[in-house]
Order: sequence, then C-alpha cells, then structure tokens
Amino acid sequence: MHIEVIYALPTAQHSVHLELEDAATVADALNAIDRIVPFRNLDLEAVAVGVFGRPVVREQILRPGDRVEIYRSLVVDPKEARRQRAARSGR
Repeated sequence: MHIEVIYALPTAQHSVHLELEDAATVADALNAIDRIVPFRNLDLEAVAVGVFGRPVVREQILRPGDRVEIYRSLVVDPKEARRQRAARSGR
C-alpha cells in the first residue's frame, strides 16, 4: 500500500512516499522513516502524529493513500498568543 509521511517546518516541508504492507500502522510508517533526513533527528516516539489533520494513535491502521503527518510542538499556547496580541493592540 502506498502512503505519504510529511513533516512541515516554518521554512520547508518534507515528504516521503512509502510502500508498506497491507494493515500497516502509523508506527510502521514512523519506523520506516526513522533513518531518513530530516526525520532521523526527531524523537518519533514522542511527537504527535495524525492522518489527514486528525490526531491518531500509533496503532492506527493505515489505508492506501493515507497521509501521515508529524506535528511540531507549539511555540506558544494559542490562548497566550491571543492575550499577547490583545495587550499589544491596547485592549
């Protein structure tokens, strides 16, 4: 089965197309990319992952054509960012 694994940075997007066995899981996809740059520098056991924008567990069974997404951690909590913007605008 053909799937894609992506990882987006602020300045670049990385994408790898994989052929995996039927009934492969998200964990199988992550294991398949663990030595590929830039993925090898990530802690693939700790990062949040999703399929087509929906967070999933690593035991999630993949379907042909799925896109596994590796999420970066947030730099600032969204609520805190909103407070900071409001403070700067004088509200």
